Amino acid sequence: MSPSNIPATHREVRLASRPQGALETAHFTVAEVPVPEPRPGQVLVRNRLMSVAASLRTLMGGSAGLPMPPFEVGGALSAPAVGEVVTAPEGGSLRPGDLVSHRAGFREYAVVETDAVQPVDLTVLPDPVAYLSQGQSAWLGVVRGAEVRDGDTVFVSGAAGGLGTLAGQFARQRGAGRVIGSTSSQRKADYLIETLGYDAVVLRGAEPIEEQLGKAAPDGIDAVVDTVGGEQLQAALALARPGARVGLIGALSAQASGEITAPVEIDTYSLIVRGIQLRGISGARERDALTEYPETFGRWLREGSVTVPHTRLSGIDQAPRALIELLEGHHIGTVVVEL
Repeated sequence: MSPSNIPATHREVRLASRPQGALETAHFTVAEVPVPEPRPGQVLVRNRLMSVAASLRTLMGGSAGLPMPPFEVGGALSAPAVGEVVTAPEGGSLRPGDLVSHRAGFREYAVVETDAVQPVDLTVLPDPVAYLSQGQSAWLGVVRGAEVRDGDTVFVSGAAGGLGTLAGQFARQRGAGRVIGSTSSQRKADYLIETLGYDAVVLRGAEPIEEQLGKAAPDGIDAVVDTVGGEQLQAALALARPGARVGLIGALSAQASGEITAPVEIDTYSLIVRGIQLRGISGARERDALTEYPETFGRWLREGSVTVPHTRLSGIDQAPRALIELLEGHHIGTVVVEL
C-alpha cells in the first residue's frame, strides 16, 4: 500500500464496560477514528489478520493478575496481529510492503515501535496464521512442561482449542505413543480423532472425567499438557504414573468467566510418593526452550505432518463475536479475524 492511499480514518474495537460474568457484545464498541501518524522510531502497519485468545477476557477485568496491565474502559483492545508495513523510518530494516507481527490488533491500522514488531518470514513458517497461533505455548507445554518422550501416554486438556490442537500434534511428533484429549462436544471429539489423530477423547459434562480418562488410559498417564485446570487436572493427577510430568500452561476453567484464580485440590503426599512433577509454564520465563521451535514447526508445516487448525471470521466488526464465541466453546483451533 502506498502512503498516498492511506485513508483519513479507520476502525478500532474498544472496551465499552468491564464485564461481570459472561461476555456480551455490549461490552464492546467499534469506533471510527483518525488513522494514527507514526513518530520517529515507529512504523505504521495495515493489519490484515488478528487472533483472539481466552486471556483477553482476563485483561478485560479490573485486576488482570497477569504480567501486562488490564485494558482500560474506553480504550482500544489489543491482540496479536499480522499486517503490512505502510511507512517505516528511513535507514531501518523495515520497508513498505513487509509483513510483520505485533500485538496491536483490534484495529485496522496500528502505529508500533519498530523494536516491537517481528518480521513474518514465510520461508520459516509458511502460513501467516502460524504466527498468530499458540504454537510457542504448545511447544513449551510439550517440550518443557510435559517433557514428552518416546512411547508416552499424553493427556492434553482443552484439546480442541488453539493451544490444544497444536499440543497434541507436537506430542505425536515428539514420539508420544498414545495421545488423549478433552473437549466439550462430540463434534470436536470427532475432529480431534479423525483429523488430528488423537487416540481417544474425553467429554466435559458427560461421565466424570476421571472415569472416562481411566478407560482411555488404563495403564495411566506419563505426561500432561494442562490448559484447563479444575476437574480435568485433578483427574489427570489421579491417573498419573510414577514419574509423570505435568505442564500447567492455562486455566480455561477460570479464564472463560474472567476469573484470575483456578484453585485445585490436590493430594500432595500422593504426588510426592509417585514423584509427580508439576511445572507452571510461562513464555516469558522459558525463552531458552524455543531455540528449535521456528525451524522445527516450519519443517513440520511444510511436510504436512502438522497443521494449524483455525476458524476465520471476516471484518473488524466480527472481532467481538470471535472472542465471545471462543469463550463459549464454539470454535476449533486458533480463532482469527481478517481485517
